[in-house]
Amino acid sequence: MSYANSGAVQAAVYDRLAGDAALAALVGGAIHDALPPGPVVGPYVSLGPESVRDASDATGAGAWHDLTVSVVSDAAGFAAAKAVAAAVSDALLGAPLVLAQGHLVGLWFLRARARRVDKAEMRRIDLIFRARVEG
Repeated sequence: MSYANSGAVQAAVYDRLAGDAALAALVGGAIHDALPPGPVVGPYVSLGPESVRDASDATGAGAWHDLTVSVVSDAAGFAAAKAVAAAVSDALLGAPLVLAQGHLVGLWFLRARARRVDKAEMRRIDLIFRARVEG
């Protein structure tokens, strides 16, 4: 097992989201690997935590990457956040990601959690995707 491909997975996810026209129509360029300083308003997408575990077998090294993509919205209700979350899911699952290092075997939606935050003034949806990487 190696954590060496983690950066390549993150870069491919970010590039796919940043280049998706449907997502851009909803959030503009508000797709963040690291949030900018100061308050961030409007709907935005943020890459979040990742957990990685060994998936090596007799054929070679591999890993399972569980990655979080968060959608945050200051719109009333969950409709706007859910529209952005659907666009994120469509972008990531619509076509295979190409990694700069390693090989992506597959990427699947695992689960999501929608909740109110900041005294119920913001809506947040955390989407968890599972990637299987070899190499």
